[in-house]
Order: sequence, then structure tokens, then C-alpha cells
Amino acid sequence: MPAGRRLLVLDGEAGAWLPPGWQVVPQSDGGLDARLAAAFAHAARTAPDAPALLVGMDTPQLDAALLAESLSPARRAGVDAWYGPADDGGFWALGLARPTERLARRLLLGVPMSTPDTGQAVLDRLAAEGLTVGRLPSVTDVDTIRDARQVAAEAPDSRFAACLRSIGTAQEVTG
Repeated sequence: MPAGRRLLVLDGEAGAWLPPGWQVVPQSDGGLDARLAAAFAHAARTAPDAPALLVGMDTPQLDAALLAESLSPARRAGVDAWYGPADDGGFWALGLARPTERLARRLLLGVPMSTPDTGQAVLDRLAAEGLTVGRLPSVTDVDTIRDARQVAAEAPDSRFAACLRSIGTAQEVTG
């Protein structure tokens, strides 16, 4: 996906798995709400006039084609935020056309995370801020083994699916 910058907010060290062109910053302390707000704040500090899209790491089926149409220049006009719902009631992506630390904190701090109502709470806050929201496709994020199997079935040629198959094979051999 074309991007002016790629920022990975990471708890730990990046390894050889990280493609070139990514800036890595340490994940902040606190709950997920605080860590997400801090990631937006960091993005706003490093490129104050650029939009930012945060994508969770638990959507291995995500590819550029899924985002391309929704984030195309024609579809970005007049949009203040982007929201990607997850099938479990959460969200897999949240974007801001003009992120600021203050806005990120108002949108995210105190939102109960990992609940069936998380996504609605974020949508309510986006609406309360008067932001025009562009919707991204709904996807399954991987929280359980059932989710992992579903995502692997949706993207059978992915590295994720191959890894899941190898784990399953290893468990069958040792179990």
C-alpha cells in the first residue's frame, strides 16, 4: 500500500521479519486505549500534516487490495476518520485525517477494549467529535483458535495459513 511513512509501534525488538522502510518506536505503557492514543500522538508529532491509519496486528488476511478502494484519493475527500469494524464488535483499523494527541486522547482514553461494544463506543466518540467517518470493510481479527482457522481459510495461500497448518501438523504428530 503506498504510504508516505510506515510506523511500527512495537513492544519488543524488531527482527529480520520487518521489511525495509519502517520506522520502529516503542509501545507506550498503559492499557490498549492509552497505547493507541499514544501511537496516534507519535504519528502526529513525526508528520503533523499527514493522515494516520492504525492497523491491528491480528488481521493477517489484510492486504493492500482491501484498503486500496476505501483509501483512494477520490474516496478520501471530505473524510475526517476511517473505521474498520471487526466481526466481534471491536475494530481492526482506525484512521484520522488530521491526528493530534488531544483528539486521539478524546477518542480513545476510557474506551473499554476487547468487548463486543468497543467498536460502537469508538464510533460514538467519532460522531461526538463531529467527524465524517469513512467505513473500511469488516474483517475477522484473530483472538481465538476458531478465528485463526477462519482467517486461514479466507487466506489459504498466506504465510499465516501455512504457519497455522504447520502448528496443527506438529500438534498432531506430538499429541
